[in-house]
Amino acid sequence: MPSDTHTIKGLKLVSPPLLYAVLLLAGPLGMILLFSFLPQPDNPTEATFTLSNYAEAFNDPIYPELLRRSLLISGAVTVVTVLLAFPIAYFISFHVSPRHKSLWLFLITIPFWTSYLIRVFLWKVILGFNGVVNSSLMGLGLIETPLQFILYNPTAVVITLAHAFAPFAILPIFVALEKIDRSLLEASRDLGENRLTTFIRVTLPLAMPGVLASILIVFIPTVGDYVTPEQVGGPGGTMIANMIQLQFMRLDNQPMGATLSVLTMASVTVIALILLVLNRPFLRTQR
Repeated sequence: MPSDTHTIKGLKLVSPPLLYAVLLLAGPLGMILLFSFLPQPDNPTEATFTLSNYAEAFNDPIYPELLRRSLLISGAVTVVTVLLAFPIAYFISFHVSPRHKSLWLFLITIPFWTSYLIRVFLWKVILGFNGVVNSSLMGLGLIETPLQFILYNPTAVVITLAHAFAPFAILPIFVALEKIDRSLLEASRDLGENRLTTFIRVTLPLAMPGVLASILIVFIPTVGDYVTPEQVGGPGGTMIANMIQLQFMRLDNQPMGATLSVLTMASVTVIALILLVLNRPFLRTQR
């Protein structure tokens, strides 16, 4: 009887947030999935539910190309961001005194004080034809004419997104590093391992849950980013989210926009599951 009472109290406790999650998360996703099976506005004679949207998405070469490009750009952003974030997190965790760690974490979050859109515009100014980078290089005499390959291309998208998501990558890695028992590192050194092998065989495996969290936190939202490619990507940096926004907002083609959204979410889900499977050995060591 007491267990039943506790179960009822637990259900009452979780039911409000569960209902909130269902209505505001699962509900919109369900509507997107439903829209993807509706006929497009220019084909009103089709059946109420159809697979023609998915057939078009697979047969039209532009959609697979945009999705492939989006995944590659997001993958590049993730690799760059995590590789740059790990040394920072490692330094804060192992080389900054405990009383100063909060200050460092505070400094890392400073970019969040400004709007994301403003940060994108700032990178547009920095990488522009007459921007800070070109002006500095020309002032130092390193180049004679402004570099044109650093803006309005995938490189600019990677740079801008890597900067924007750097704090999201640093914090999970830092938390994972903080949980590592320092006595394990001392034991590794006592057994004859040097600093490099200790890092490879002890520190890095124990930090992998934080690295995996950083990878997912960066990769998943960057696939669906459309503001940054719109502002600094140019034609070569257009991503699948820009096409989805075009279908919904300009072409008034909600079924195709929903179809592309579903395919993008499915692709990201598959990649995320693969990463989780590959990291199962590291995740088990944390239990």
